[in-house]
Amino acid sequence: MVKQTAGRKQLGEFAPQFAALNDDVLFGEVWSKEDELSARDRSLVTIACLMTSGDFPQLKAHLRMGKEHGITKKEVVAEITHLAFYAGWPKAWSAFALAKEVYGE
Repeated sequence: MVKQTAGRKQLGEFAPQFAALNDDVLFGEVWSKEDELSARDRSLVTIACLMTSGDFPQLKAHLRMGKEHGITKKEVVAEITHLAFYAGWPKAWSAFALAKEVYGE
């Protein structure tokens, strides 16, 4: 697992406790427990959660991360299509636009 430093880079001086929780707890402890869930599976779950909540700025970052964790274009297309029926068609359209940016045409 790659050491996460985005929290400290972006919010370290402004919100140091939040930055430390992001980097050390969320990514350092929770995401690193690959004996419980692989990084790939965590990415699938996180992508689903972010799409259903409509948090598209974070979704794009996690689509990139999911791609790095081995989620294929075919799998992410299937995931978004499946979620369209539960999360809503407009959210799927928005998610597909981001997925096209991350995975290409």
